[in-house]
Amino acid sequence: MTTPDSDGLLAEQLLRLTHRVHRIQKRHLGQRGLGVTPAQSRLLRTLARCDAPPRMADLAERLEVVPRAVTTLVDGLEASGKVRRVPDPASRRVIRIELTDDGVKVLRELHAVRRAAAEEILAPLTEEQRRALGGLLDTLVDEHSWSHTAEQTAATAP
Repeated sequence: MTTPDSDGLLAEQLLRLTHRVHRIQKRHLGQRGLGVTPAQSRLLRTLARCDAPPRMADLAERLEVVPRAVTTLVDGLEASGKVRRVPDPASRRVIRIELTDDGVKVLRELHAVRRAAAEEILAPLTEEQRRALGGLLDTLVDEHSWSHTAEQTAATAP
């Protein structure tokens, strides 16, 4: 008798959920007519978390993509007025990327889109289930806590 591959099943469920989240967010983005792709949305959110306007290479590293991909995203966002390229005050050869006022407005809308998509996905869950899921996701998302737990386990192993 064979036992089901529970880890494989979990991996498949996680992938299906990720795809569903992506589809729902994309639909909500389209309904709002923001003219922003999910990848552009991610770049805008990343820019908003930066203390100072980053270089393209910094954005590529944070987004874990090749620099050419960032160039394409920035080109589109710049054409629509959501970001702008600005010279670095310390080096004329360095170009930094900053949000425009329109980019900040779009970020607010994107936050609403993400909340609406999350609400749609979480609708079938009770409040207790949502709290439990939140705790589980914190454990999975927080790489530091995972690696710390793995180090502790390895340190105590015989």
